[in-house]
Amino acid sequence: MTDTTTVVPKRAGLVLTALILSALVCNINLAAANITLPSVGTAFGASQTQLNLVAVGCALGLAMSVLYLGAIADRYGRKQLLTLGLALTVVASCLSAWAPSIEVLIAARVFTGVAAGMAYPTTLSLITALWGNGPKRTLAIALWSSVSATATVLGSIVAGLLLESFWWGSAFLVSVPLAIIAVVMVLLFVPSHVSESADPVDHLGGVLATLLIGALVLGVSTVFAPGTTTLGVALLVIAAVLLTLFGKRQSSIKFPLYSLRVATRRLFWVPATCGLIVFGSLMGAMFVGQQFMQNILGYSTVDAALAVVPLAVGLLIVAQFSARMVTRHGSRATMISGYVLVFLGFLTMIFWGESTPYWYLGLGYGLIGCGAGFAMTPASRSITQSTPVRRVGMASATADLQRDLGGSIMQALLGAILATGFAGSFAKLIADSSDASHISDATTTALQSSYASAMNVASQNPQYAEAITQAASESFVSGATWAYIVGAIAIIGGAALATFMLPKQDAEIALLASYEAEDAAKSSAAPSA
Repeated sequence: MTDTTTVVPKRAGLVLTALILSALVCNINLAAANITLPSVGTAFGASQTQLNLVAVGCALGLAMSVLYLGAIADRYGRKQLLTLGLALTVVASCLSAWAPSIEVLIAARVFTGVAAGMAYPTTLSLITALWGNGPKRTLAIALWSSVSATATVLGSIVAGLLLESFWWGSAFLVSVPLAIIAVVMVLLFVPSHVSESADPVDHLGGVLATLLIGALVLGVSTVFAPGTTTLGVALLVIAAVLLTLFGKRQSSIKFPLYSLRVATRRLFWVPATCGLIVFGSLMGAMFVGQQFMQNILGYSTVDAALAVVPLAVGLLIVAQFSARMVTRHGSRATMISGYVLVFLGFLTMIFWGESTPYWYLGLGYGLIGCGAGFAMTPASRSITQSTPVRRVGMASATADLQRDLGGSIMQALLGAILATGFAGSFAKLIADSSDASHISDATTTALQSSYASAMNVASQNPQYAEAITQAASESFVSGATWAYIVGAIAIIGGAALATFMLPKQDAEIALLASYEAEDAAKSSAAPSA
């Protein structure tokens, strides 16, 4: 019998580099928009809600498509879909960079996410299929997880440097050269057709999943935002209906897109939910923080990007430690440790203000980076180990959803809280002003729309510029503080879930063994079930 703990692909280092580089391309695109949001707001006169959609567009496209495209990759070829996704990333990035309007930019960002949906789920699928179960696979997943997450910071830094010399669209071109290199490496080094499924793809289920996630994320993006509450409620109702239809279909067909038998396992759904919360919180903190540093602290795009470097350092430093801790102490202890650090990071952010020093910003981001590094490795590992190898695309798609759906929901949620807090605070300041009766409804709407919109009003009314700027800063700080509070509450919920629902190490090992035995028996009795 082959010892699976020692199984690795030929030229393992080059294969892993190609897969990590491919994942890095996708994650850079997730972060590229955050650093350029103030510039986009100025260029298009965009509202805060529109800026939220630009920021969440890539994650939305990825989250919508990842389950369906992951299943297609499992059936028809992971390497082939990975290559196509990377190639389309180049096209989508160029469309984003030269978008003529805010609406086209939002659509281009969603397209970028769909291209990533072709590429990203296959990276973890291939790691799981090519590396045997054991410490080497755990380390490969830890490196994949930490480097992928670090790309969110790397993308911000490079984009910030480009924005110092070029137009706002240059930020969306960061991934293009990396995508080209990744295509070449994948074609040269990554094996084709490894442990792929022969089951037919549930295309109707894929469409339902795509529409479901789209309605959910857009609903969260708009339900709390000023003026779009009705639309948001309608989208969330549609999402609930689609979820019901999707669940019924998956439980009634022979070849489901998403196996509910596997998804309801405790070592699958609990780590998936915990990973979704922690990575979503990381993306949400980046989203609000980049705007805060540029709008309130007056940082340049480069300074704002460099301020997040401690997050990347934290992710990289803990990668190997988290892999060792998972092996020695289990998923529960490792994940709880990560959650504690992320919560402390959000706690520091709640006290950010107009005079916050750099070291305090770095402390918050460093804590979140270290915490996310500890929490994400056990989440990805538990999901993949709880799933049969022939359905590894489902596992990798779920691991991707931790990032994509978590990132899009938390960015949408924190962005909506930011928009609502900004508008509410500005409305109160206007009402308390001695000039309130002289401010037109149109001007009031513009002032409450976004920080960039308020600055545009200030430039048109220089006699009130100082007062408007001060009011906008106070309102933005108020909205950002509420967003960080909501993020901290989400982290507390995730930590409670990990504490009470994840088993300790001995019980975890026994539970994984029972899953393996169940899958072996199921495969022997009905190979296609």
